Amino acid sequence: MAGLELLFSSVSGSISAPQDAVLCFVHWEIIKSGYKCLGTGDEPRDGEKKSELLPRDWNSSKELYTLRYRSNDDKSSLLLKAITVDSALIFNLMNSATDKVTDLTVNVSDYVDETKLQTFESVFKNTQDLEKKLKTSLLPAAKGERSDKKERNDRKERAPASNTQPKPDHDPLRIPPRVPPTAHPPNWTDPMAPFAAGGADLDPFGRRPGGMIVDPLRAGFPRSGFDPSGGLLPPGSVPPGARFDPFGPIPRHRPGPDPDHLPPPGYDDMFM
Repeated sequence: MAGLELLFSSVSGSISAPQDAVLCFVHWEIIKSGYKCLGTGDEPRDGEKKSELLPRDWNSSKELYTLRYRSNDDKSSLLLKAITVDSALIFNLMNSATDKVTDLTVNVSDYVDETKLQTFESVFKNTQDLEKKLKTSLLPAAKGERSDKKERNDRKERAPASNTQPKPDHDPLRIPPRVPPTAHPPNWTDPMAPFAAGGADLDPFGRRPGGMIVDPLRAGFPRSGFDPSGGLLPPGSVPPGARFDPFGPIPRHRPGPDPDHLPPPGYDDMFM
C-alpha cells in the first residue's frame, strides 16, 4: 500500500464521510495503473495539470463524485463517477480511447470504519478483498482493453470485401445441385454451324435432339411398349429408342386412332 498513506494524509482533514475514504482508496488504485488525476467534473478546465493527488474540491458533493484522469503516455483518458445509494457506492469508469465501460458496487461499511475516519492505520479494513474487486471489475477499463463492440467492428473492417458482398447471381433460396454443372456440360450444338440443321438424322446413336425425320416413337405420343421387330428378330436386336420400321401390321391395342385419316369400319382386321 505504498503511497496510499501519503495520499490519505494529504486529504485526511477533508474526509468527513466513509464514502470519502473509499473514493480515496479507488483513486490510488487508478494512480497505480499508470494514470494521473486532472480534476473534477465532466469537462476539462483551463490550467489543469496531471497529479497523483486528489484535486481541491474532489468531495464537495457526497452524493456524486466525478474525477477525470489521463494516462502517463497521454494516449487515453478516464472518467470516474461514484454515486452514493444508501450505504453503497456505485462506481462507473469509462475509457474514452477504447469506449470500455466498467462498473462496481461497493458496500462502504465492509471496507471503512466510520468511527476512525482520521486514522489511516485503522480506517480501512478488508483491503485485499477491495483491491481484488477493483482489479477484476473496475480497473480493466484503465488497462486499455478494447470493448467487444469495437473488436467486432475492427474484424469487419479487416475482412475481405469478397466475403461480405454476395455474388450478383446469388440466390439464398435456391437449392444447390448435387452434381456440379461443369461435370456434365449440355450437349448443345452451335446454331451457326453449317451442318447443324438435320444433324440428329446423321447421328446413329441418337445423342442429338431434333431432326427432319418424324419418328413416331419420339413424337410425344404415348408408347404402348410393343416390340418393333414383331417377334421376328431375337430380343435385343433393335437398340432401345432406335428408329425401326416394324414388320407387319402394328399390334392391337395401340394408343389412339390413326392420325392420318378416319378409320373405316373394322380397321383392326389385318386382312382388310
